[in-house]
Amino acid sequence: MDRLNAMAMLVKVTETGSFSAASKALGVPLATLSRKVSDLEKQLGARLIIRTTRKLSLTEAGIHYVAASKRILEQVEEAERQASGEYTQPKGELVITAPQMFGRLHVLPVISEFLAIYPEIKVRLLLADHNLDLIEEDVDMAVRIGRLPDSTMVATQVGTVRVITCVSPLLMLAIEPPTHPEDLLKLPCITQDSNRTPATWRFNQPSTPNSLELAIQSRLSVTNSDTALCAAIRQVGVTRLLHYQAADAITQGKLQIILPEYEPPPQPIHLLHTSRGMMPLKMRSFLDFAAPRLRQRISAL
Repeated sequence: MDRLNAMAMLVKVTETGSFSAASKALGVPLATLSRKVSDLEKQLGARLIIRTTRKLSLTEAGIHYVAASKRILEQVEEAERQASGEYTQPKGELVITAPQMFGRLHVLPVISEFLAIYPEIKVRLLLADHNLDLIEEDVDMAVRIGRLPDSTMVATQVGTVRVITCVSPLLMLAIEPPTHPEDLLKLPCITQDSNRTPATWRFNQPSTPNSLELAIQSRLSVTNSDTALCAAIRQVGVTRLLHYQAADAITQGKLQIILPEYEPPPQPIHLLHTSRGMMPLKMRSFLDFAAPRLRQRISAL
């Protein structure tokens, strides 16, 4: 039996929480996956997993064995990378994820320059407005906008971005211009929602440490910033965006910022990667190349 393969399957089962989810993630038939784990238990002479119709849990022996398996698999992966030359010269595939619009406008140009300089590196760019799990999705580096939770990840801040409220100047001619955030409750608004609950927009209150949170009733609810931007330009309503998302439209006079004195604090932008072991040169090369260029692009917004 391929012990390392069986270990990897067991770890994936515990990470995903079920045999069926691990089967899909690994592209392995469910029966094969179940048999491999059972064979591993027989070889060890110990039960590792308790399976019920509702959930899966590890035995005490399973907890220790899975922890040891993760360490072993990481060491094997690092040894393979080192043997293939990733630690002696920048080469191989680099997987990067970023928010859709920011990735298209700012990360892609940097990657294009990077690829021209490093011919032995390939990049797979995953653009998604939801946060991908770096370990689960085998992602090397992520661009994240917003406050980061405490974690074992390593973060390099490359800038900040304003959170703005904006509207079409043509729509402003047809409505009473808002002078306070609460005035937005009487105006048509475009929100970005995915769960049908009212969107909450947070505002600072000048000269006080307090903030104001408003449950915005949507005239139009959309699922991404591109659509919100287009709808605002079409005079559907007021919307809330990150500044880079609306920068071109503001420059062209298609949108204008309102209530700037009530803006919440700017959101940080980071390059994020896992802290496991020594960093391959392809990642170090990209981090050193991309960080100053992203800082420059962001500072110009």
